[in-house]
Amino acid sequence: MPRIPYEPMRYIEGARREMERLFGASFFREEPRIDIYEKDSEVIASCEIPGLQSKEDIRIEIGDNMLTLGGTIKREHEVRDENVHRQERYWGSFRRSVALPAPVIAEESKASYRNGILEITMPKADPQPRRKNVEIEFH
Repeated sequence: MPRIPYEPMRYIEGARREMERLFGASFFREEPRIDIYEKDSEVIASCEIPGLQSKEDIRIEIGDNMLTLGGTIKREHEVRDENVHRQERYWGSFRRSVALPAPVIAEESKASYRNGILEITMPKADPQPRRKNVEIEFH
C-alpha cells in the first residue's frame, strides 16, 4: 500500500478558503510586512504598505521602544460581489506594533512613502552609562 505524505497546511488552507467564502475576503486581515535594521546612529523600519492614497491614511506612533503603524487602505473603485472571481488585494483598516531593537528619539524621526514602501528613520537615543563608580565613605 502506498504511503501518502502528511501535509497539515493543506487542511489549514482549505479552512481559510472556506472562512473567506463564508465571511468575505476581509475576514483575514493582512498586516504590513516590516523589515527593521540598525545602523550606527539610527534604526530604520521599511514597511510594505501598497495602496495608500494620502499621508492622512496612515498613523505612525513611536514610544516605549515600540513602533506602531495604523491606517486605512481604500479601494479605488467598488466592484459588485457577483462580478468578483478572485479577490486577493487587501483593503480596509490595519494596525501593527513591533518592538524596536534600541531606544530611539521619537521627536526626531522621519518617514517617507514611495512606490508602496514606507521608510521610517529613527535616530538612536544616547545610551545611558551602565557602570557607575560608587563613592565609599571611609572612616
